[in-house]
Amino acid sequence: MDSALIIDKPAGMTSHDVVARVRRLLGEKSVGHLGTLDPTATGVLPLLTGRLTRLAQFFAARDKEYEGEIILGQATTTYDASGDPAGPAAARIPARGEIEVALAAFRGPIWQQPPAYSAKKTGGRRAYALARRQQPVDLEPVRIEVSDFTILGLEGNRLRFHVCCSTGAYVRGLAHDLGQALGVGAHLGPLRRTRSGEFTLARAVTLDRLAELAGASGRNAATSASVPATESDAESPIWAEYRIPATELLPEFPAVVAPPDAANRLRQGRTANLPEFSKTLTVRVFLPDGALLAIARRVAGSLFQPKIVFS
Repeated sequence: MDSALIIDKPAGMTSHDVVARVRRLLGEKSVGHLGTLDPTATGVLPLLTGRLTRLAQFFAARDKEYEGEIILGQATTTYDASGDPAGPAAARIPARGEIEVALAAFRGPIWQQPPAYSAKKTGGRRAYALARRQQPVDLEPVRIEVSDFTILGLEGNRLRFHVCCSTGAYVRGLAHDLGQALGVGAHLGPLRRTRSGEFTLARAVTLDRLAELAGASGRNAATSASVPATESDAESPIWAEYRIPATELLPEFPAVVAPPDAANRLRQGRTANLPEFSKTLTVRVFLPDGALLAIARRVAGSLFQPKIVFS
């Protein structure tokens, strides 16, 4: 099951919980996610399965988009609705024009102080473990990029927003910091990730739907015992409707079908000539059947060295 799958994560589950559930549903041990979502958040959680989990390193720098609500007038200890109130509630809620002015400081490259209730490590320990014990948490500010942070609507103290930001950014941190800038306190309400890199909600599947399809696939397999496992897997309704094959991943790297001699050399971890890509730094190398053979980097001229070999 070498492919990608986009889960529409429900609220109340950690990203690790989702991975564990998908492993059970697919009967596939090798499943990994491409960017954690907080338990309270919903939306796009891309997964890689099978041997393609080794591609995770190439997705680390993808930007992400979210829509959600910021609750103005009250800061919390966790910067979201799961925390306790931090300080008194504000006596007023800023007007939209005042919020627009404050938002300008949160666009572009900025420094962000990670929340104390986060999985970042300090002194070898998780920050949230220290925060829960009310111990000091010392985290260094992180440089992030916020390419868009706009208001979608304002009703009472509930600010609906859209944000596009770099990996490593905490949206609840943006909510908290905006409240500080406005002088009224704020925390993050409902949050939904609509995009992570090239992965969007348009091709996402819920865990409930995945469970239905996995059940149907199991019933079909039980009545088709004579069908080889590989053929049965390929025809599974899970993959037919929602799988994203390797040919669609990492489109920024050109794709080449390796001639037999080059394929054999790459399988052995040796360099191979790929003449038509003499000026390309990194390529995806496929076999004629569409299976991903390797990710290779140019070392000189048309000579490529495999960085990762899959078969």
